[in-house]
Amino acid sequence: METNTPSDSGDQDWRLKAELHTPDARGSLDHLMMHLRPSAVVRDVEASVGKDAVITHDGELLFAYASTEAALKAARSAIEDALRRDEVTASVYVSHWDDEFDDWRQTDPPLRADERQAQAAADRDAETIETRTLVASVGKMIRAEFEQSLLEWAEKLGVECKLFEHPHLLTKQVGFTVTGPKHKLDEFAQGLAAEERQTIRAEGLVLASPL
Repeated sequence: METNTPSDSGDQDWRLKAELHTPDARGSLDHLMMHLRPSAVVRDVEASVGKDAVITHDGELLFAYASTEAALKAARSAIEDALRRDEVTASVYVSHWDDEFDDWRQTDPPLRADERQAQAAADRDAETIETRTLVASVGKMIRAEFEQSLLEWAEKLGVECKLFEHPHLLTKQVGFTVTGPKHKLDEFAQGLAAEERQTIRAEGLVLASPL
């Protein structure tokens, strides 16, 4: 089952996000990354934290991921040294992964009062119990395996899941009725879509096999 959580990349559940304050953020990031990767600073960081810290960038944002808070602090020090060397200022935000809500939670700087209220409201909404009906396409040869995989995924998430039959369903379709917190149902739906893509690819390979 594919999931989009830090567990898929070595439990790197500490994250730093830096928003660069420069007219040419993308160009500055490219220059910064050239400094970070081969520099003695990064070699020092790698020596102290091993492979626990990963530095990357996406568009105009710089990210660092680490498995521990200490490793992220070391990576942050290296990043801030490089920013100062390039005379670039940035807003830095540190977050920790919340397994319950499957989301990043900002720890530094602390959230403002209005941000905490908004977060609390979002959490209450995410915990709202819902029931959804989801349908996926799957070949007959691997239908039983597909169904079992999704039932196990539902059990892992802690949501109720039942298979259902309906006359409008095509022979290559399988239906699930799931009940649980909204954010868990979102995660189940993502897993369902990922599993559906995997089984389509797998069945295609089986059909194309000369055996």
